[in-house]
Amino acid sequence: MKERAKFQEVIPLNLPGGLRDEAEVVFLPPGCKLMTRPAIYLDHNAASPLLPEARDALVAALGVIGNPSSVHSHGRAQREIVEAARASVARLAGAEPRQVVFTGSATEAITQAIVAGPRELKADAVLVSAGEHTAALRAAEASGLPVRTVGLGANGEIDLGQLAAELERADTAGETLLVALHWVNNETGVVQPVGRINALVGASRHYLFVDAVQAFGKLPLDFAASAPDMVAVSAHKIGGIAGVGALLVKAHADTVRLVPGGGQEQGRRGGTEPVPAIAAFGAAAEAFGVRYDSNAVEGLARDLEAGLMALAPETIVFGKEASRIGNTVSFAVPHLNNAVAMMGLDLAGVSVSSGSACSSGKVGPSHVLAAMGVDKRLAECALRVSLGWNSQGSDVAAFLAAFETILARHRSRHGKAA
Repeated sequence: MKERAKFQEVIPLNLPGGLRDEAEVVFLPPGCKLMTRPAIYLDHNAASPLLPEARDALVAALGVIGNPSSVHSHGRAQREIVEAARASVARLAGAEPRQVVFTGSATEAITQAIVAGPRELKADAVLVSAGEHTAALRAAEASGLPVRTVGLGANGEIDLGQLAAELERADTAGETLLVALHWVNNETGVVQPVGRINALVGASRHYLFVDAVQAFGKLPLDFAASAPDMVAVSAHKIGGIAGVGALLVKAHADTVRLVPGGGQEQGRRGGTEPVPAIAAFGAAAEAFGVRYDSNAVEGLARDLEAGLMALAPETIVFGKEASRIGNTVSFAVPHLNNAVAMMGLDLAGVSVSSGSACSSGKVGPSHVLAAMGVDKRLAECALRVSLGWNSQGSDVAAFLAAFETILARHRSRHGKAA
């Protein structure tokens, strides 16, 4: 039998969001050091830290045994947890509980809408924008239908003129489109003109799916009374845990299926529901509106942006002239490569990203910025800072201090106008 590795000493960990705790004693090979977690977390668009209320609901649900499809008392207890969470998610989305279909992720919800939707709704083609999340673009490709693309303007907004032209073209040809567009861009924070999109598509023969993952909890969805036929939302963007999302569906789109399974979710999504994850989702939906102070977060973002401009007046903020969600700052300092900047920030204990976490095993130019006409060399300098429910002024100050050090190092090596 191999000798068990010696105990390492207890090491203080810096947890995301400024929380502090101490590590349990762990077994590691002699000489192996435990990596501490970043102290400053500014990547909420990728995943927001777990809300205390969601954590409590998760732990409580883990103690409830049974299957929510079973008819005995244990199963009914599980079912009550699921339905209570469904009602909570529906309230935050402005939906009716019966319109909420729990899925394994927002990506699954997006795929259900875009891959299964056209088949069930008898659509002839899928229309997306060039700035959609990769999940939507891949789903459109997987639908097997013709995919038409609407461009973005230089400010990151969807080209409404082109959208109107595509709808008119489809009407002339007698085609029905599934229009799949995002509400808030996950990279730039640009808020799309959903009101005008609703007006264009809502009264037409065409169907509208909206990726509202970044809007959920921050902007009023009012799903039941608005034009979209389907909307995708996610738990871990509002302080729930990863592994659960939801597709909101109107009655006429209720036949859309992706995972048939054994009839769970009223036959709309197969597979035993992950009750603890759903419980945490429901608790996050109830607590997020209280914990997330949009005015405070917007103030922090303005301070961050002003600080950046003071440190580097040449900083370019993407989507600056557009309406943007208040928690996101996407920017570039020309000639400062984002991989270099991210590495420096990470070593300083500050977590940010270069764009979508779903495509950033790689760090490279963004398809969103490319659609906005941003030069590839500038796009390779793009960073995204996204704030959330537990962000504080000290987080912004720490980021700016670390970034100032990185800028000074960069300028000493390459000159101010490198």
